[in-house]
Amino acid sequence: MKKIIFACLFLTSIVAFSQTVKLEGTIKDSIGNPLELANVIALVKGTSKVESYSITNDKGRYRLILPSNVTYSLRISYIGFETFNEEVSIADNALDITKDITLKEEGNTLDAVELTFEMPVTIKGDTIVYNSDSFTNGTEKKLEDILKKLPGVEINEDGQIEVEGKQVQKVMVEGKDFFDGDSKLASKNIPANAIDKIEVLKNYNEVGPMRGVGDDSDNIAINIRLKEGKKNFWFGEITAGVGTEDGYLAHPKLFYYSPKTSINIITDVNNIGEVPFTFRDYFKFTGGFRNMMRKGGTSFNISSNGLGFSMTQNNMAKDIVSRFGAFNFSYSPKKSLTFSGFSILNDSETELFTENNINNIVTSTVEDRTTSTLQRTKLAMLKLSANYVPNESTHFDYDVFIKKSKETEYENINSIISLNFEDIENRKTQKPSSINQNLNYYKVVDDKNIFSVEMQHLYQNENPLLNLVRSSQPFETVIPTSQENLYDLSQQKDISTNKFDGKVDYYYILNKKSNLNFTLGSTLSKQNFDSNIFQILDDNSQLDFADVTLNNDVTYNFSDVFLGLHYKAVSGKFTFTPGFSVHSYTTKDQQLGTTNKNSDFNIVPDLSIQVKLKQSENIRFNYSMSREYTDVNKLAEGYIFNNFNSLSEGNRNLESALYNTFSLSYFSFSMFNFTNINASINYSKKTNDIKSRTNFIGLNQTSSEPFNSNLADETWSARGRYGRRFGKFKINARANFGFSKFNGFVNNQPNISESFTQTYTGSIATNFKKAPNLEIGYTKIFNDYKSSLNDNKYTTDKPFAKLDIVFLKDFSFVTDYSYYNYKDDNNSVKNTYSFLDTSLYYQKKDSKWEFIISGKNLTDNASINRDNFSENSTSSSSYFVQPKRYMFTVKYNL
Repeated sequence: MKKIIFACLFLTSIVAFSQTVKLEGTIKDSIGNPLELANVIALVKGTSKVESYSITNDKGRYRLILPSNVTYSLRISYIGFETFNEEVSIADNALDITKDITLKEEGNTLDAVELTFEMPVTIKGDTIVYNSDSFTNGTEKKLEDILKKLPGVEINEDGQIEVEGKQVQKVMVEGKDFFDGDSKLASKNIPANAIDKIEVLKNYNEVGPMRGVGDDSDNIAINIRLKEGKKNFWFGEITAGVGTEDGYLAHPKLFYYSPKTSINIITDVNNIGEVPFTFRDYFKFTGGFRNMMRKGGTSFNISSNGLGFSMTQNNMAKDIVSRFGAFNFSYSPKKSLTFSGFSILNDSETELFTENNINNIVTSTVEDRTTSTLQRTKLAMLKLSANYVPNESTHFDYDVFIKKSKETEYENINSIISLNFEDIENRKTQKPSSINQNLNYYKVVDDKNIFSVEMQHLYQNENPLLNLVRSSQPFETVIPTSQENLYDLSQQKDISTNKFDGKVDYYYILNKKSNLNFTLGSTLSKQNFDSNIFQILDDNSQLDFADVTLNNDVTYNFSDVFLGLHYKAVSGKFTFTPGFSVHSYTTKDQQLGTTNKNSDFNIVPDLSIQVKLKQSENIRFNYSMSREYTDVNKLAEGYIFNNFNSLSEGNRNLESALYNTFSLSYFSFSMFNFTNINASINYSKKTNDIKSRTNFIGLNQTSSEPFNSNLADETWSARGRYGRRFGKFKINARANFGFSKFNGFVNNQPNISESFTQTYTGSIATNFKKAPNLEIGYTKIFNDYKSSLNDNKYTTDKPFAKLDIVFLKDFSFVTDYSYYNYKDDNNSVKNTYSFLDTSLYYQKKDSKWEFIISGKNLTDNASINRDNFSENSTSSSSYFVQPKRYMFTVKYNL
């Protein structure tokens, strides 16, 4: 029945697509040179309706797909040339038409750009401009809905915007930052009806003096242009709704934009599973801070000392209550000075229930585990920025970014291994905070000399408290617990970090196509790490363990001073950037009453090669070598709890690991035949990596004596995407591959763990203005996890469909359906489930009121499935989700 419904809906869309004719040809200038990136558009005669459009390729070719039995106004524009106008009549049953056109040069080039029509897409150098109205049909409610319809633009699984396969680093509205450091807040909250143009800025660099001297090919920004009625006025919307299962939501949003000032206010309170800001978002939110040392040849990252809080799956859980508020501003008292910032507050309560089947790939034991989790997280962020640009050759900016949170989690765990049952209580509390400051200065001295100074300082404080209550004595060979009815163990950790990164770059411009870059930089870090394990006895007294192996008091200093040299040269289609850096390392840790100090010296090379085949087609190769140093966590020699069943110790004599990373990528974006292709392959090899000798006794895992292994770990990944439009239809195909190989030691035996994952997705969709629009697709996932003793395979089949309909002028209907068939290779783990979400919208033309009736999880599915892989185990998990719910919502547009 479901297949029949899909087929009927799709045939309905095909019927709406009448017989078409292909109009194609070549655009040249008066001496016969092809004109690349000329705009070609066909308007229905007597109207402003855009039927089809094209942008010429490098050979000047264009192609239009036009319905027959219609007369069109064919218009062609190119900067510096007169606009070409001609009527073209397409008779019924007409054959394809070839029409070559020669444009005449315009004496006054200003007149050539004053067009009386809107091109759906225009390309101006590194900027692609999309006209929003050319891609919408009225069912779009937010920026995300429009972006999904634009060629070359995607929304990934995390809600972040991607262009050409690269994640967008910055979203602006009218040139002003919109919550710098995250594109998800923009895609989920900017109203679709306020958007006029969407500008994609490739090779983006907001620092004028640095444009063109470095490598900005990974930097992509998006700028939103608002419709005229939205400028210099407050606008927004107030949304409120109630529903079954005691559901509620309130979602007011308010925006203001003027040449000097911008204000954005977003709030959201709901209990229906619409999570505006997740725990994962909080940790990934950069605040726009750049990793200035990403190409420095050293990897020294401050790891989180959090307790591994449970995460929702696809923002789904058994119950979620969200309270969210965000404020963003920008103010320019004069053209050269801008103050900006944002604050975000989030308070969420989450209830999770999971069922896990965990297969230890070394001991071959199987654990069945059920976990009930209650979680409360309070998150806060504040960023303030100042930007001063007195002239084109000088740029100064300062930022401070503050993050603070309070997180609590209570888990009740039931574990069964070989008929041995244990009931465990696991409590986690932490209040981490951090202050990150950034100071940058850029100066163009003259045509030959450019200087930049960049500095960052991080202060971070973490104090996680873990408490576990178990019915059996855990880790009895390590922890001398007192015999009690229940074993109530706790661990308190306190970790403070001060880290400074600074570098000075000098660019010597040899000529217009080459330059030299000299770098002097340093990373300095100091960490204090304290921990202790203790037991709460039956009489509520506390037993502190005095054994040095159960306590830590460590001070760790790390320094890296380096010199770097890079040469950038452009030769024809090629851009070469070879370079190297020379590093002097010093590490010092103080613990157990002694000091351990080490020094090292290293030279690491890197290379970047770019081939610009065409205006929008390129190949890129990158190679880099880097040294990876651990922070204090793996150097502290006392045992620490990682979780209720995992205990590990460090080793102060660990050395650095060596990374070799290779990547090759290809990109092509043609507005001639509306084809978008991007593909990449990455390989990394890690030698002298840190490994631990892991021992399992039933449920418990002890990792001891970490060491540097001479066995290399390898990781391969590849991805590819193909998208093309055929008239009102578009097809998309994606493939992702991942392979990893890890060498470890478990129960004193060497163990090789391998993971090979594959994901394939194909879809076809329509893009009609008035007829119903349908997208149907299929995803296939293969996950293969191998070890020396086991081989576990899981597959997921996921057909999906989405339907948008506008009817009776004022009504629109949107439905989204997906079906999952999840199983392992021997069908011992199997689950089929589906999700159906629908929304019916009613809004009269020019009315500020909108009424919505919606349903979520209408198939009343109870759970979703995931599988995971680590060096020691594979697991298949069921995550329970919220039940079926209907909502009635009212929205008022301000």
